[in-house]
Amino acid sequence: MNQQQTRKLPKKTVITISIIVILGILTFVTLQTLKVEKFSEVLFELDHKNIKNLKVVNKQSVEDMQTKFKTTVYKVVFDDLDLNKNCIGFIYRDKNGNYIKDIDCK
Repeated sequence: MNQQQTRKLPKKTVITISIIVILGILTFVTLQTLKVEKFSEVLFELDHKNIKNLKVVNKQSVEDMQTKFKTTVYKVVFDDLDLNKNCIGFIYRDKNGNYIKDIDCK
């Protein structure tokens, strides 16, 4: 039987790859945390003051057909502790940076 030999990666390469992977994971976690913090503040301004388990499901850029302005729509899911309900809905960000909510709590 033929046995194929494999060459080990140099230590420097393994360390470099490990550092890049760790930096990527840290960047991802930091961005997710900042996004949740941002929307916690936005929901606080929109009268949802006591929330937990906030998750931003997705972000979409949409264009208003009448005004031709591009806006951003975020889909969020969270638990409102004041109402004891699970809430899901959309948060719209208009061209002026104002947020408008369309949230249904059940």
